[in-house]
Amino acid sequence: MAGKSYSSDTIEIHFDGKKCIHARKCVLVLPQVFQPGAKGGWIQPEGASAEDIAAMARTCPSGAITYTRKDDQPNEQPPTRNTITMRENGQLDVNADIYLKGEHIGYRAVLCRCGLSENKPFCDGAHVKGKFVASGERAMRENEELESVNGRLDITPSENGSLKVEGNVEICCGSGRSIQTKTKVFLCRCGQSKNKPFCDGSHKAAGFKAPA
Repeated sequence: MAGKSYSSDTIEIHFDGKKCIHARKCVLVLPQVFQPGAKGGWIQPEGASAEDIAAMARTCPSGAITYTRKDDQPNEQPPTRNTITMRENGQLDVNADIYLKGEHIGYRAVLCRCGLSENKPFCDGAHVKGKFVASGERAMRENEELESVNGRLDITPSENGSLKVEGNVEICCGSGRSIQTKTKVFLCRCGQSKNKPFCDGSHKAAGFKAPA
């Protein structure tokens, strides 16, 4: 598992700094556990119950914080509904049983849609410095009837192009309003599409470069 781990008798907390977008939910919700700059490591798992830590971890949008229970309680489970939410002037928040290029990466991820991240396909907050402007709202589109609202979600970045998403998924506005349900969709990751969050081929004219 990437990153560092911090253990108590009841829970092991895993932190992958490469995925962190500094949403700060951990520091604000459980400051007695997550203490940036503290001696002995910034995560102190003895500071709260395993249940409270697990509940907080599930709110970390990027999946930078995950956990393993050591008290015979269940670990994090896949969400009951797969969603991809576009944030105002920002990233794509993914909640699903996520497979990136065929590899299981967990149930939460934050993906770049501005085209500026140095950690593609993940967001690194570059949309703020780059002053990326893109609405988190848009009109609803025609839905595809889904046999299920959850299950495996495969995300495949195409070289110099879009994000191909395959599986049951609901695309949502930042407000939570549904835009569309689909089983296959291509999402913009160059920041240039005129049909955000969907790809319209603008990456070609823009000369967008990003590895598959």
